[in-house]
Amino acid sequence: MQVLLRPLAMQDVPELSKLLTLQANYLQPWEPERAPSYFTEDGQRELARTAIAAREAGTRAPFVICSDSGAIVGVLNLSGIVRGALQSCALGYWVRSELTGRGYATSAVAQAVDFAFDELHLHRVQAETLPENIASQRVLAHNGFRQYGMAPEYLSIAGRWRDHLMFQKISPHAR
Repeated sequence: MQVLLRPLAMQDVPELSKLLTLQANYLQPWEPERAPSYFTEDGQRELARTAIAAREAGTRAPFVICSDSGAIVGVLNLSGIVRGALQSCALGYWVRSELTGRGYATSAVAQAVDFAFDELHLHRVQAETLPENIASQRVLAHNGFRQYGMAPEYLSIAGRWRDHLMFQKISPHAR
C-alpha cells in the first residue's frame, strides 16, 4: 500500500464532497456540528478556495490523502501556522472509516510532519484528540508525538464543549 499526501486542489472538490457525504455519520462524533451546505459541492468549493488562499498566505497547508489508485481517502491539514518565535502549527486529519487501522493515517501524518519540519522549517507540530479517540492517539504515538497536557472544554465537538488531550512533536532539527 502506498499513501500519497498531496496538496488540495480545486479539482478535488467533487470527489471530496461525495466522500464527506458518505462519511458524515462516521465523522459526526469527532467534528464540530456542520450545516447541510458543508457537504455540498458548493460548500466544499468555498472551503477549498479559503484553504488554498490560506496556503498562499502561508498560514495553512491543506492536503488530501490518496490511495495508490489516486482516490481520495481522507484529508489532512496543517493549520494555524505561526512564524516568529513560535514556529508551530496544528495537525488535523481523518481517513474514511473502512480504511482506519490500515496505516493510511500513520503514513499521511509522517509525510505531513516531514513537510512541516523539512519544507516549512517549523519547530513544533501539535495535535489534539478527544480522550476516547484511541486510534488517533496511536497514529500520533507511531509518529513520535508526546502527550503534554489536557485542555478542558477545548473545542465544540458534535454540539458539546469537549476536553482534548494535547500532543506535540518537536523538530529533530531544533537547536
